[in-house]
Amino acid sequence: MDAPDRQPRSGTDVAGLRGPTAGPRRAPPRPRRGVRRALGGLPPRAWIVVAAVLAAAVRLPFLGRALSSDEGGLLMVAAQWRPGTSLYGDYWVDRPPLLIALFRVADAGGGTVALRLLGIAVAVTCVLLAGWIGRLVAQRPTGPVYAAATAAVFVSTPLFDAQEIDGELLALPFLLAGTGCVLAAFSGRAGHPARWWVAAGALGAAAALVKQNMIDVAVVAATALVLTVLRPGAGGTRRAALGRAARAGGWFALGALLVTAVVLGVADLLGTGPAPLWNALVEFRFHAAQVIASSAANTNDTRLTHLLGAFALSGAPLLVLLLLAALLRRRGDLPDSPTGPRHAAVLALAALGWEAVGIAGGGSFWWHYQIALITGLVLVAAVLADAGPRLRRGVRISLVFAAVVVAVGTVVSHGRVPGPGADAGVIHFLRTHARPGDTGVVAFGDPAILRATGLSSPYPQLWSLPVRVRDPHLRAFTRVLSGPDRPTWLVVFGAKLETWGVDATTAVPVLRQHYTRVATPGGFTIYEADSALARG
Repeated sequence: MDAPDRQPRSGTDVAGLRGPTAGPRRAPPRPRRGVRRALGGLPPRAWIVVAAVLAAAVRLPFLGRALSSDEGGLLMVAAQWRPGTSLYGDYWVDRPPLLIALFRVADAGGGTVALRLLGIAVAVTCVLLAGWIGRLVAQRPTGPVYAAATAAVFVSTPLFDAQEIDGELLALPFLLAGTGCVLAAFSGRAGHPARWWVAAGALGAAAALVKQNMIDVAVVAATALVLTVLRPGAGGTRRAALGRAARAGGWFALGALLVTAVVLGVADLLGTGPAPLWNALVEFRFHAAQVIASSAANTNDTRLTHLLGAFALSGAPLLVLLLLAALLRRRGDLPDSPTGPRHAAVLALAALGWEAVGIAGGGSFWWHYQIALITGLVLVAAVLADAGPRLRRGVRISLVFAAVVVAVGTVVSHGRVPGPGADAGVIHFLRTHARPGDTGVVAFGDPAILRATGLSSPYPQLWSLPVRVRDPHLRAFTRVLSGPDRPTWLVVFGAKLETWGVDATTAVPVLRQHYTRVATPGGFTIYEADSALARG
């Protein structure tokens, strides 16, 4: 049986708080037999389950896929997170503690396969949460299906690099759940609105504690509260609406503060203090943006071009264009009510706007940044479920196109080796020649090599960008190479230490003094410390 139509309760305002009656209710369209026919005879809930199963199935062939640079590095950091010499144990990374905690769970479960299984669980959860959002937003029974299908295709598309388990993907369930809580409170359909606002704040904070720029829930909540004040409802005053919005915002802030305090408290016990975290998560990102802009402008222009091409081919732009068409039509293609699709469309545009800012602010324009767009795209699909028949047909066409892209891209990308280079030759050499107690450094980046070979690093910077920002003249790197705990193995991309944003003048003489080149597999150069060569 199709889901019954739902209406806001009388006497509940658009913030989900008790207040003046919102005015005469607009009768939603009655479910028709054509809905079932359009869905192939299955009820909407069955299609949501199908979408979740397909999202999981797409990931199964990648269970044994080699770790990407980020995946390997984050597992390395998480495995040794304890009080140490750097931000997270003996390593430094510009990521929040909840992300490291999730990778620690994967490491405890065995590493690579456990991480892939975590990705499957995240994908399925996102599809189910998207279905819930569709139910909250749309009046038509197809709304949850459109929203769930949108999540399923874009959480799986290779054009968003969705198979990589990174901060964007792991933050997504928190974003969707938090957005759903905002919608539940905003629509007035759920009881105890204060609880929904607290939950929204807690989930929004959790998302930001996985990836620091993922504050979509706060953006959606703020937009909803502004709409509450601008349209207080029939019989209500703007002053009263402002008071109710302030109380709702207070409940949201309470939830966010509680989660933040707990996570920061646990992180502090593990040696990761609030002040160093602020430096890593906020100050470092501003410095990194300056370094990238001054030293890698041409490289970033190329990456941006590729990113925009991937976005265009993914099918996502068509959904956004359909939403704009629905909003710009003179007669209006969307019902207009205090809790209707037009207000949800504003929330969708606010989310997409912030997500675009986050992608631009990331600086490097990696494809997986686009995962952040999924929350906004889910809202768009849910809103368009109540649009006219032509626009709904456009949604179905765009989702079919996106699904074809996923199918073709998955087949093509299945054999692609992740990471910045073909690591297999380096990994094989190090596994063959390294001895117990050996250490290593990859200059610069790709810590997946170290993870795959079981080598720890005496140099805390596992990624290249922190080297360029925090150690651009390689002074700390040089001290490591010349010290008593110098790495046994040094892996260099290409033949030289020099790279953009790095001055290797002081490091090269020390490298020549203490190291001997022993192999050049796959475009890498491997050096072994002379002290290790002497011991045989």
